[in-house]
Amino acid sequence: MDYGYTRVSSTDQNEDRQLVALQGLGIANENIFTDKQSGKDFDRPQYQALLGMLRHGDVLHVKSIDRLGRNYADVQEQWRVLTKEMGVDVVVVDMPLLDTRLNKDLMGTFIADLVLQILSFVAQSERENIRKRQAEGIAVAKAKGVIFGRPVKNPPSDFAQLVRQWERGLLPMDEILSKNKMSISTFYRRRRELKLTIKNGK
Repeated sequence: MDYGYTRVSSTDQNEDRQLVALQGLGIANENIFTDKQSGKDFDRPQYQALLGMLRHGDVLHVKSIDRLGRNYADVQEQWRVLTKEMGVDVVVVDMPLLDTRLNKDLMGTFIADLVLQILSFVAQSERENIRKRQAEGIAVAKAKGVIFGRPVKNPPSDFAQLVRQWERGLLPMDEILSKNKMSISTFYRRRRELKLTIKNGK
């Protein structure tokens, strides 16, 4: 049975290019598993579901080795588990040398292992470079005064009065949240802050 696996690093990225490549190989849509999260490890729901489906003699196709993962050691180990322990063939579409269906002799296996080591090393290096560039970009932005995260919304000026009315059962929680466009978790956090302020002010 032929299976496919695609991965993008976040929900706003598009996996269509990978899907088209796998569909072009005749892999059925129901046999293609997709995760939308980082390739730092293999703790991904769809990948784990795929492992549960794979059987000895099945073939797993991925567009490129970095779609499988970006951690050098983990990619090496996962490749070993798939090919040696589970008896699954792996095909990396963009790298014909990484097709375990071919050249199963000693030299072919040696070349495939060597290529795998190089590509998985490059994948991890790229991941580390991306993280480094992101950190540098954030540092530069902060130095320029850019504020990250949601803007802090101050509580209404009569918040203390609203809290007292709610505590006395004179004002329903839903009304407070609706009028002030506040979540219930924010209400309780603001209430704790208010009580702490009053306590410290005494």
